[in-house]
Amino acid sequence: MTTRSTKSASDQNSAVALTADRAVPVFMAALLGIFIIGGVGFSHIEAVHNAAHDYRHSMAFPCH
Repeated sequence: MTTRSTKSASDQNSAVALTADRAVPVFMAALLGIFIIGGVGFSHIEAVHNAAHDYRHSMAFPCH
């Protein structure tokens, strides 16, 4: 017995829209991560750098 699945055009458009809706938060999270690792981790302000440095060591992130 064969079952055929038919999706309407609106269901397919919803799937595309849902994917586009997820792209923005993923992109923003990536930018935030780059800022935290790059901007804060390599900061010349000693207190900020040391806080990021300690966190990197606690997460086993190589930094030396």
